[in-house]
Amino acid sequence: MTEQQDWREETREIIASLLEDGSNPDAEYTIEHHFSGQDFNRLEKAAVDCFKAGFEVTDAEELTLERGQVLLCFDAVKDGPLTEEAIMAQVEQLLPIAARYGIEYDGWGTYFEE
Repeated sequence: MTEQQDWREETREIIASLLEDGSNPDAEYTIEHHFSGQDFNRLEKAAVDCFKAGFEVTDAEELTLERGQVLLCFDAVKDGPLTEEAIMAQVEQLLPIAARYGIEYDGWGTYFEE
């Protein structure tokens, strides 16, 4: 399975879980795409590319893992419908940015909407 197929399957599962829990299928959702890496310069360049692609970008945060390893993280955020097509279009924009700078695309998340 390709990376995009993996993300498509995960996207379907997340959407199905939200809808099964009663989240509003017609609401506008804030989709947060998560990135991480250890090199601030690479992360910063990726954040700039995400911004140029039309995403709101959060400030980088430091995360210390259990073994003491430090990761830097940021989110690229865009509002849209809770549909596989819309979210996968965003994922397909962002995967090449992560690959270009050698950082991790850690998936996406959103919030329950009434």
